[in-house]
Amino acid sequence: MAMQRILIIEDEPDLVRVLDYNLRQAGYEVASTARGREGLRMAQSKPPDLVLLDLMLPDVAGTEICRTLKGDARTAQVPVVMMTAKGEEIDRIVGFEVGADDYVVKPFSVRELILRVRAILRRGAEAAAPEAELEFGPLRVDAAAHRVFVDGQEVQLTAIEFRLLTTLLSRRNRVQTRETLLNDVWGIHLNVETRTVDTHVKRLREKLGRGGAFIQTVRGVGYRFADSPDELA
Repeated sequence: MAMQRILIIEDEPDLVRVLDYNLRQAGYEVASTARGREGLRMAQSKPPDLVLLDLMLPDVAGTEICRTLKGDARTAQVPVVMMTAKGEEIDRIVGFEVGADDYVVKPFSVRELILRVRAILRRGAEAAAPEAELEFGPLRVDAAAHRVFVDGQEVQLTAIEFRLLTTLLSRRNRVQTRETLLNDVWGIHLNVETRTVDTHVKRLREKLGRGGAFIQTVRGVGYRFADSPDELA
C-alpha cells in the first residue's frame, strides 16, 4: 500500500520541522512549503492525501488557497486542515465556509493534530468503498464515484459535505443531533463545536438548490432528511 502524503503549507520553520518529524514518525510521506502559491502549484501537480494549511501566509491568505483547492476538480476532494493563531468563532466559520475540513488553533498538541489527520484519512478511505447509486427526487448520489447531481447537473461538494449528505440520506426520516453528526461525519471528539454542523448544513443546502429542502431543521435538536421525495412539494 502506498504511503499517504501530507502537504504542509506553513511559514513558521520551527513548526514545520516539528510537524515534518512527527508525521514521518507516524508513517506519512511529507512535503512542505512556506509560500501559498507554491503550495497550490504542488497540490495541483501532485495532489496529496491531505493538506495542513496555515491561515496567515506571507503571499496569499490561507482562505484563498483553500477556496482555490476546493474549486479545482484535481484537488476538490483533498481534505484541508487549517492551522491558525486566530481562535475566534468567526475565523473558524470563515474557514469552514471556504471548504476546510477541520480547524486547529495554535498552539496545538501535535499528538492531537495527528489524531485528527488519521481520523480524516480513515473516513476518506471508508467513503471510497463502492456503493450503489441512489436517486431521491431531483438528487442522484453516486457514492462510488463521489459525485452528486441535482436535476441532472453535477454539484461539487467537499469531502465533508459529501459525507454529511450521505449520512443524512442513509438515515432519512430519523432525527440526527448535532453531536451525533459530529461523531459520525467528523469522526472525532476534539474540541469541534456543534456550530460547525450548522455551517456545513447551510453550505450543503445552498449547493443542492431545491434539493436542499430535503434537509430539515428540527429546532433545538438537529436535522433530519425527508422520508420521501414528495415532501419537497
